[in-house]
Amino acid sequence: MTATAKKLLSYLLKATILVLAFVIIYHRVNTNENLHRFEKLIYGIRHFEAIAVMAAVILLMLVNWVTEACKWKYITRELHVMTTWQAIEAVFCGLTWAIFTPNRIGEYGGRVMFLPNRKRIHGVFAMAVGSFGQNVITNTLGLIALMWFMFTYLHINIVISLSLSLAAVSFIILLLIFYFNIGWLVTLLNRIKFLRKYHRFFDIMDRYHTHELLNIMLFCLIRFFVFSFQYYLVIHLLMPEMPVFQMMMMVFILFFIQSALPSLDLFDIVVRNYTATTFFVYITDQNLAVMAAVSSIWFINLIVPAILGSVFVLKLRFFERAS
Repeated sequence: MTATAKKLLSYLLKATILVLAFVIIYHRVNTNENLHRFEKLIYGIRHFEAIAVMAAVILLMLVNWVTEACKWKYITRELHVMTTWQAIEAVFCGLTWAIFTPNRIGEYGGRVMFLPNRKRIHGVFAMAVGSFGQNVITNTLGLIALMWFMFTYLHINIVISLSLSLAAVSFIILLLIFYFNIGWLVTLLNRIKFLRKYHRFFDIMDRYHTHELLNIMLFCLIRFFVFSFQYYLVIHLLMPEMPVFQMMMMVFILFFIQSALPSLDLFDIVVRNYTATTFFVYITDQNLAVMAAVSSIWFINLIVPAILGSVFVLKLRFFERAS
């Protein structure tokens, strides 16, 4: 392929990504009644308070994704030395890709395109380690919240309750053991004959030592509490009478179920709203306000960054070597 053809194809790919992203964003925002409902709800709240809370939520969105960028920089430091700003560009570009791909898988593609050509596949496996760490945090706190919910509201048979609790605790322990021994996965992949020849790509997962995995988990924990605090701020703004502890337990359950269910990012908000109303009904009858709160955070945490990330899509290098 000639240099001119590569350049034209590169422009075409960038344009396709941007068009897909903006068409889907426009459709989801334009048809999301809960966003309009949120706008109406905050009209009944003191102007200064509403502005202050939403400004804090937007600031926390930036903290959330900058933390993720720092994690990405830390995870890939053995592959490629990058600045914090380059890591931020990669993360936001990945969010633009994620908006139209199943289970946000495009986020991997968007990020690794900022790595040198020969390190991009390695980057996918490095990112998988970071995603695994985030899932460990989400699943651990989510299962604890689910056990609390079961004992507090369901009042099911004590034998069944204890059995489910034992299963949850066992699952959490297995997750932690596997995370801190993620090299086992490399050993397993090496035992599969047709995958063995790709060892040079996935062996990066075996390079992380315990203290590095702990640092990665710390980044994940910071992110978890940042977006949990966002939910607290918005829900408390709309429903100040809601008990804080119960609210946060429901939020943890929401994160857990959301992470467990495979979905197209396009329909992610539907899953969020259905899950939220299913569980929050136990502590409030204001379902519309709950859905409005969830939709507003979805918009701020995913749609706004995806729009910002479109700027960095223009910097992608599909055929040239990344510096």
